[in-house]
Amino acid sequence: MGTEQKIDVIIPTYHPDEKLDKCLSMLKKQTIQPQKILLINTEESLFYSKVFSTLKQGEIIHIKKEEFDHGGTRNLAASMCDGDIMILLTQDAIPADEFLIENLIRPFEQEEVCASYARQLADGKDNPIEAYTRRFNYPRESRIKSREDLPVLGIKTFFCSNVCAAYRKAAYDSMGGFPLHTIFNEDMIFASRLIEAGKKIAYTADARVWHWHNYTAGEQLKRNFDLAVSQVDYGGLFTQVKSESEGIRLVKTTLKHFIKEKKYSYIPKILIQNGAKYLGYKLGQNYKKLPKKMILKLSLNPSYWNGAKT
Repeated sequence: MGTEQKIDVIIPTYHPDEKLDKCLSMLKKQTIQPQKILLINTEESLFYSKVFSTLKQGEIIHIKKEEFDHGGTRNLAASMCDGDIMILLTQDAIPADEFLIENLIRPFEQEEVCASYARQLADGKDNPIEAYTRRFNYPRESRIKSREDLPVLGIKTFFCSNVCAAYRKAAYDSMGGFPLHTIFNEDMIFASRLIEAGKKIAYTADARVWHWHNYTAGEQLKRNFDLAVSQVDYGGLFTQVKSESEGIRLVKTTLKHFIKEKKYSYIPKILIQNGAKYLGYKLGQNYKKLPKKMILKLSLNPSYWNGAKT
């Protein structure tokens, strides 16, 4: 595969900061240039970028906040693209080098590969725990995943992140795009459909982006609550595999790492944050048993529940 492939880049934005400009600046330096860089922005009055106007292939459309939908908004952008491959990025994902696109699309040389997602890096000085977690979830070794990996990898078989992911447009169209009105997790839901259909997903470690957050324990709880809600609501392969065992393994390896490094002061934070993640996940799995007022307090996306049955 080479430059003959037409590539579109889609970036949903909302009140962007300097990270978007860093992202766009790195896209301008890519060895393979996309034919289009489409920003789908929520609330025109909140949009600002120094770099966007310098993009020769840049386009932007604005929507209202009440129109935003994790899957539907990305589907809207995809409907405006005609490339062979579309790359989804978030506004805070910064390509680590000029080879991101070149490396990210290489797995599509295999016809059965329909999605390819990048390795996410975090700054170890800014957030050592997050940096180690990123190394756990995004190792140095690339891997092609298929349905045959389910017994070994479990839920990680269809792990995929729209922080930075590429999709074969024909496969995306044939699968009907991302799910509509999902609280979260549209990328993994779509990836699970690909796996269920016998397609393959590539984790492409040579394609790298800088991306991390400094979430509080409360924010971690809410994110994992919404994550579990998305899995319960969708069902499918999510009902056939367990997530908890992978989370427990992450906690154990993280604790061992910081104990080995004699960085004992991080241990309470590791335990608190991961305890919050686990609690949020279990509450989300059982959200149908919870009162609406409690759900609204637990969710990062209270607007999702407007008209929702609980």
